[in-house]
Amino acid sequence: MALADTKQDIARFADMLAAMGAEPRLRIVRLLLSAHPRGLVAGDISVELDIAPSTLSHHLDRLKREGVVTVRRDGTFLWYMANTEVLEHLIKFLFAECCTRSTAISPERLTFISTKT
Repeated sequence: MALADTKQDIARFADMLAAMGAEPRLRIVRLLLSAHPRGLVAGDISVELDIAPSTLSHHLDRLKREGVVTVRRDGTFLWYMANTEVLEHLIKFLFAECCTRSTAISPERLTFISTKT
């Protein structure tokens, strides 16, 4: 995917950011990223984040609708995974504006990995 320059691409990224803009949904995305690539079943997400199943279902549906998470069925279980391909495109879009075109933030500051424990 090329850098997002069209109004449609920007609207899509804005919808993704809005979906992650609620604290519980951002916590869900972070948890699913930590469980990548296997993902987690809804019940485990509910327990880990202390979110009621009905509320969790609402949040997962919103994230799924915006493409931030994917779901696969395995028997009676629904496994949720962070959609890392879509998240990568979002990060590249933001990175291009702040760190390559305008250099508002040094790319090295974002990609530095500390070896300290």
